[in-house]
Amino acid sequence: MNSQTSNKAIPYIGRFAPSPTGPLHFGSLIAAIASYLDARANQGQWLLRMEDLDPPREPEGAAEQILDQLVALNLEWDGNVLFQSTRLENYQQALEQLDSNHLCFQCDCTRPQIKAMGSVYDGRCRNRNTTPNGDFAIRVRTDNRNITFNDLVQGDYEQNIENEVGDFVILRKDKLFAYQLAVVVDDAFQDITHIIRGFDLIDSTPRQIYLQQLLGLPTPIYGHFPVIVNEQGQKLSKQHFAAPIDVNNGPLLVYKSLEFLGMSPPEIHKTAAAKEQLAWAIEKWDIQAVPKLANIPENSLEMD
Repeated sequence: MNSQTSNKAIPYIGRFAPSPTGPLHFGSLIAAIASYLDARANQGQWLLRMEDLDPPREPEGAAEQILDQLVALNLEWDGNVLFQSTRLENYQQALEQLDSNHLCFQCDCTRPQIKAMGSVYDGRCRNRNTTPNGDFAIRVRTDNRNITFNDLVQGDYEQNIENEVGDFVILRKDKLFAYQLAVVVDDAFQDITHIIRGFDLIDSTPRQIYLQQLLGLPTPIYGHFPVIVNEQGQKLSKQHFAAPIDVNNGPLLVYKSLEFLGMSPPEIHKTAAAKEQLAWAIEKWDIQAVPKLANIPENSLEMD
């Protein structure tokens, strides 16, 4: 096993944090397996967080479906599941901390207006003296600094948030807390040391590191594996109608996931129990062997 360059004196705590907008699809299964293997290969904990902050997009029973799918595939988590919907007061406290330090502001700019800015927010509401008449979001102020980190899969990554993103939303116009704020607060709350997730989130990582710096929170170690895309080149997701996994095909699902992550499971594992395959994979796991490609087409992973 060859995985992290982390300080072994610090216990490894990883996590899987799905949004309950539907059952797991193959892309989200790979996220679960990658984070699970990295945690277990480092004798660490693997926590489960349900990112249920967008009720209009969350079908009834979806969270339970996800939990059942994980159990069926022997992906066993440590401790209790953390539901973000129980943590709203904590996000509010973080928001108030930023506000008390004059680090955020109200903004009623529309999506077409932001698109006209080149999709990089230009700070036009930063210094307004009046409260907007209609609905407004709250954005955090950015500054001209480069955020850099060494990704366990992709290597060095750098982003100037002010120039490439601009001031970003931490409370949406519908008064739901934004992902960027909630994820940072909860990673600190759960003492997460390592975050293994899809490449589609790598450009969010500098924003999260920036918020960690503003809030005085620790920064975990990150690793971003490639994502699967559909025939249209879109990330495999519920939004793009990705099919849910069928846990009755558990052995083959796990086998294909391990192949995707750069492993070479024995052919006999195609029919071996998920538990047996995962035990093998924990022993053989090497995060440096995970492909660095940004996208892998779904049709290259046919379940044959």
